[in-house]
Amino acid sequence: MNKINLFDFDTSVDTKYSVNVNVPQYLPKNECPKLFECVDNYKYSKLITEINNSGISEEEKEFLKLAATRHLVFNYAKIADYYVHASKEMQKLMENSALVIIDFNDAIANGYVNLSDRIMSIIKSSDEYKEKIAKYSKE
Repeated sequence: MNKINLFDFDTSVDTKYSVNVNVPQYLPKNECPKLFECVDNYKYSKLITEINNSGISEEEKEFLKLAATRHLVFNYAKIADYYVHASKEMQKLMENSALVIIDFNDAIANGYVNLSDRIMSIIKSSDEYKEKIAKYSKE
């Protein structure tokens, strides 16, 4: 199996980073989409039919059905449109599922920022990362 380096650095990019983030603001449309418009489930449905028609055990079917959810494709623009027309309870559940992230504090409260920070911490603690930063800092 070939190794793939996901942390290769482009030397043409300045290694000094800014904490400024310009997040684009989505302006919802006045129309409320139907829920089925918010997700493309073609591949998922095809896999579920295959799984249900198979001769494997129920436990295996359940596992593969869970795995099949990876093939659902969400349309986040439509989801945002739906969100603004939804009940407060539905909005809160959508936020908890990270279908929409309303503000940074919600992202922190729901653990999404912690996950990002943890991943960056792991990357920065790697010897390969430290070596590349040291190398590019000298140039």
